[in-house]
Amino acid sequence: MARFFKTPTLFRWIFYRRVWGFSSSDKVYLTFDDGPTEELLPWLLDYLKTEKIQATFFCVGENAKNLPQLMQRMRDEGHSIGNHTMRHENGIKTSKLDFLKSIEEASQYTSSTLFRPPYGRMPLHYFSSISKNYKIIMWSWLSYDYKQDIEVARILKEAQRIKAGDILLLHDNKKVANRLKEILPEIISIIREKGLEFAIIN
Repeated sequence: MARFFKTPTLFRWIFYRRVWGFSSSDKVYLTFDDGPTEELLPWLLDYLKTEKIQATFFCVGENAKNLPQLMQRMRDEGHSIGNHTMRHENGIKTSKLDFLKSIEEASQYTSSTLFRPPYGRMPLHYFSSISKNYKIIMWSWLSYDYKQDIEVARILKEAQRIKAGDILLLHDNKKVANRLKEILPEIISIIREKGLEFAIIN
């Protein structure tokens, strides 16, 4: 199976009304999906604070509901929050009504106008309803931190292709915890060597 670290232009053309990146000469946008988690997020927030980096977290409503202290810590430390549905539903396998209900339920705990569909999957005809209240944020560089069969060395090689304006997708979940602690510092180093800075999505 092909691995698209950089989102193909065709995808961006077909789903052109979604946000895949930004016009920027010196910034990239670090994003994390699936949290908050007790297993990884405290380390991640500590590390980002040490590096003076702020990121955007697309949070699953159930996790946000169960860990309000971590949600508040993210906000207190200047990070941006996004909605990632209530139970990480796959939009392709979920009716429009149920998908919209999940987003609305999650909004009680995320309080955000940013939305990212889990797995990046959402039928085209869902867009108009969701976009009334949310900016739909995708990504232009995928880390594959969750794919154990992809070696860290390859991920870091692909990170060399990151450029200004890119939205980077990593994860905040138990599955990636060990790999993220190895990958993230190296990715940050690569980005800084390119003279790029980190920014949040609003």
